[in-house]
Amino acid sequence: MLGPTCCHPAFPPYRPSHPLPRMPEGPELHLASLYVNEACKGLVFAGCVEKSPVSRNPEVPFESSAYCISSSARGKELRLTLSPLPGAQPPQEPLALVFRFGMSGSFQLVPRDALPAHAHLRFYTAPPGPPLALCFVDIRRFGHWDLGGEWQPGRGPCVLLEYEQFRDNVLRNLADKVFDQPICEVLLDQRFFNGIGNYLRAEILYRLKIPPFEKARKVLEELQQRRPSPELTLSQKIRAKLQNPDLLELCHSVPKEVVQLGGKGYGPEHGEEDFAAFRAWLQCYGVPGMSSLRDRRGRTIWFQGDPGPLAPKGGKSRKKKSKGAQQGLEHRLEDPLVPSTAPSRTRGTPRGPPGQSTAQQPEGTSLQQDPEVPPVPGKGKRRRRPATSGHRRPRRIKADTPSLDK
Repeated sequence: MLGPTCCHPAFPPYRPSHPLPRMPEGPELHLASLYVNEACKGLVFAGCVEKSPVSRNPEVPFESSAYCISSSARGKELRLTLSPLPGAQPPQEPLALVFRFGMSGSFQLVPRDALPAHAHLRFYTAPPGPPLALCFVDIRRFGHWDLGGEWQPGRGPCVLLEYEQFRDNVLRNLADKVFDQPICEVLLDQRFFNGIGNYLRAEILYRLKIPPFEKARKVLEELQQRRPSPELTLSQKIRAKLQNPDLLELCHSVPKEVVQLGGKGYGPEHGEEDFAAFRAWLQCYGVPGMSSLRDRRGRTIWFQGDPGPLAPKGGKSRKKKSKGAQQGLEHRLEDPLVPSTAPSRTRGTPRGPPGQSTAQQPEGTSLQQDPEVPPVPGKGKRRRRPATSGHRRPRRIKADTPSLDK
């Protein structure tokens, strides 16, 4: 006999408890995992797992008459486990998938007849109860899933859930040549800082007044000698850490602050009210008055004051203008949320602010510089119009040209 089929209560309009910012980082993956566990609690799923035809990710060879879904997260990855219930057919072992969210991935539980656009993987509930679908939604299609449930090889311990192992992994490996690079770039290296991304690195460095382009080894070597006085009591040691945290401690505590913001989310596309809590929390990233530079991988780092001795040559520091000059964080240079079906750029549209070069991302999925970052596209060659014989081609009137921006 199958286990009891749980009937879901009167169906509320499920939304992700923490809709994602431009680039999902450790806190967003952690909150997405909490959302999946809460939303799927008591639900029974059935049938096959359905993949959208446009997704290049692998098919999920799983079909069951009754199974449940659970989730866990580690750094910038989320594991989804499909577990058949007792008596489910065909008999099979649980199947696990590991997701990396790319730039726009999220999970949503929705009515089956109201699937969101860009729902690239879908898990359907069994009757009785309202027909629902758990969907992996990814507008920009940089997200990825792997079968088997293994965390990506080479990723370091999670900054949120494995703090002691994370700290030890960094301090044991300071001889690695990667620590010759600027601290702002090393903070994106997922071999050592699994879960840290662009907005978190800016906030962490800003709080400690560390120039983003200071050599990473110089910043971190000081922490090897940092030892609390043996005369301090445990409560005094804890108080000292809270009052004067070092960089590695902030890599743990700052993501925890984002998690504690709760489930309102923080993107203008989800409503100004939802965005307010995260915007109020930000102290540096995209904040008016802060300066910004592109690092060697083309990622924008926000900071205040001196950028540091390893700042890119020729890079021009720009200050974030006050309200009115830019219409909110959705217009910042870093990772604008544009649907993958966005129309082509109209002729004459500027490609970016003067004084900032676009660096190419290295190919492959190297963990050294945040593999979720897509490559910056190069400029294409302008195609010439074929020559006409006899008469000149009449010039089109501008008013008759349909706008590509509509």
